Amino acid sequence: MFLMIAVTPSEGGGFNPLDFKQLGILFWTWIIFFAALFPIWKVVMGPVSRMLLARDEKAASAIAAAEKAKSDAEAARAAVEASLTEARAEAARTVEAAHARAEVREREILEEAKVASEKLLERARTEIKSEQAKAVAQIRAQVVDLSLAAAAKVLERKVDAADDRKLVEAMVASAGAPATGGRT
Repeated sequence: MFLMIAVTPSEGGGFNPLDFKQLGILFWTWIIFFAALFPIWKVVMGPVSRMLLARDEKAASAIAAAEKAKSDAEAARAAVEASLTEARAEAARTVEAAHARAEVREREILEEAKVASEKLLERARTEIKSEQAKAVAQIRAQVVDLSLAAAAKVLERKVDAADDRKLVEAMVASAGAPATGGRT
């Protein structure tokens, strides 16, 4: 299927560098090569070499920039961590101050409540004494009335004279008064 045509040198075929029968062709090949080497070096290889050097310099500067960016990022991270630590410490101080203020306020409220409760208790005691005095006065009045009624039954006459009432009230009052020690 492939059609192979053998080309011989007489038919205008190619150059075989391993064929030493053609030393003239080898000689001219070397001369053309060395003659073309200088212009090829100047025109092709020089710009390619410069481009490769420029690319290497760009890569080196990019690596240096990346390392600088990394160190800057680490420095920024350290600064942020320091700020965060400082903010946490400030928050802790604020919370402690708030707790202290709350404790002071709690003591103030408790003291105010204690004073208010003592005032209420004193007022209640005063009211109790007042009511007790009223009750005792009412009881004394009732005892006088009952005593007069009992005396009227015993004597079988009505005892309501003002003098009799004064006498009974004095006796009830002296009976309700605390004892003074010995009787005379």
